[in-house]
Amino acid sequence: MKRTFSLRAAALLAAALAVTAPVFSGGRSAPSTGAGASGGKALSIMWWGADERHIATEKVLELYTKNTGIAFTHEYMAWDGYWTKLPALVASNSVTDVLQMDGAYISDYVSRGVLADLSDMPLSDVVSQKVLDNVKIDGKTYGVPLSHNAQGMAFNKKALADAGIAAPQPGWTWDQFWAFARECRAKLPRDKWGIAYQGGTWDSYQYYQTSLGKGPIFPPGGKDYNIDKTLWMEFYKLQDDMRKANIVPSAEVQLGFREYDPQADAMASGKVMTRGATTASVSALEALMPGEVGVVSMPTGPAGGGWAQSTIFLSSAANSPNLAEAKTFMKWFISDLGAGEILGLTRGIPISESVYQVLEPTLSVGNRLNKSLLDVCLPYALPFYVMAPGWQDFTAGYEAEIQNLMSGNQTVERTYENIIRLADQVKARVNR
Repeated sequence: MKRTFSLRAAALLAAALAVTAPVFSGGRSAPSTGAGASGGKALSIMWWGADERHIATEKVLELYTKNTGIAFTHEYMAWDGYWTKLPALVASNSVTDVLQMDGAYISDYVSRGVLADLSDMPLSDVVSQKVLDNVKIDGKTYGVPLSHNAQGMAFNKKALADAGIAAPQPGWTWDQFWAFARECRAKLPRDKWGIAYQGGTWDSYQYYQTSLGKGPIFPPGGKDYNIDKTLWMEFYKLQDDMRKANIVPSAEVQLGFREYDPQADAMASGKVMTRGATTASVSALEALMPGEVGVVSMPTGPAGGGWAQSTIFLSSAANSPNLAEAKTFMKWFISDLGAGEILGLTRGIPISESVYQVLEPTLSVGNRLNKSLLDVCLPYALPFYVMAPGWQDFTAGYEAEIQNLMSGNQTVERTYENIIRLADQVKARVNR
C-alpha cells in the first residue's frame, strides 16, 4: 500500500498565499453568478485559500456554469477554518459534492469512508501515470491531483555571496549540509546562522531517516512506528552540540520565527541563510526578498532527499448524489486551458503540462522560481509518507519533547525515552 503525501506542504502554501493576498477570515456560501438559469443540476463545492484563489475559482465556476448549465453552491475559507468546518460536515453527513483535499489529511478521510473512489476517472491523458500511482491509497484514487509540489530548500544567495560563502548545490549531502553550517558560523556575525535547528517536528526528522534508507516513521497500515534509534541519537546529539556552539539558533530565537512574516521569518529577516521551501511557497519568499533567493534540494543520503509529488487535490463525497457530474467537472477543472489561464498558479504549478505551457510566458521571476525548485528537487526526491490516522497525540508530543531538548531542559537520551514511551502508548491505542 502506498501513502506518499506531503504532511506540511499545504500549511506552507496557506502561509505563502497569506503574504501575497489577504486571507478571508470567514467563509461564504452562495450560488455562482447566473446559477440555475438553465435548470441544470447543481454541485456544491468548498475550498480553502486566499483572496486570489477565491476570486479565480469563482470565475472558473462561472465559466463552467456558462458552458454546461450546471450551477454551484460554493464556500471558501482560510486554512484553519476549513479544517474546523470539514469535520462538522462529516458529522452531519453533509460533505459537499466536490471538496479541496490536502495530502496531510486525505488518508484519514479515506479511512473513515468520507471520500469517493475516483479510480475509474480517465486522468492519464492529463496527469502522468507516475504521479497517479504515487497518490493512490490502497491502490485506489481518491483525489484528482491539482498541482505539482516538492520539498527543497531556499537560501539567501546575496548574503552568502557577500560573506564569501559558496552557495549550496543540488544533491548536497548531509555531511556537506553540516559543514556549510559550520562555515557560516565562522564567517557570519554571532546573531546570524547558516541553518536553523533541524528536526523540530517528527516529519522534519523523517527527512534524515528516509534519506539514509531507513524508511518512514509510519509504515503502511499505520499500526506501528519506525524510529531508527542509532540515526535518531546521531541526528539529535549533533543538533544539541550545534546549539551549544551557536551553530544553530537557540530555542528562544528559533521559536520566535514566523514563516513569511517579513520581520520574523527565519530567512526573510536575515537571521538564517537557509530554510525549507516548497514549490507552493517559495515565490512568497521571493516576494519578501526580491532577487535574493536561490533554491536547492534537501540534503541527500544514499536513498535521496526531500520529496516531489502532488499534495493538493479535488475529491468528492462518497455519498454524493451527483458523483458522475462531479467527476466530469473535476477532469475539466485540471485540463481546460481557459480554466487554467484563469486559475494561474493559485494552487501551485498546474498538474497539466499543457496548462503550464500556456502560463509560462506570463510568469513573474518569483513564480518561475517555483518551477526551478521543482526541477532541482526531482532528481533526488523520495516519497513523503503522511502521518498515520490516530497518531496526532504522538506528533504533538514529539514536538513538545524536542522543544524541551532545544531549550536545554532535558538530555537527548531522556528525550528519546519520552518519545518512544509516547509512541508505544499511541501504538497500543490504535491497535485496540
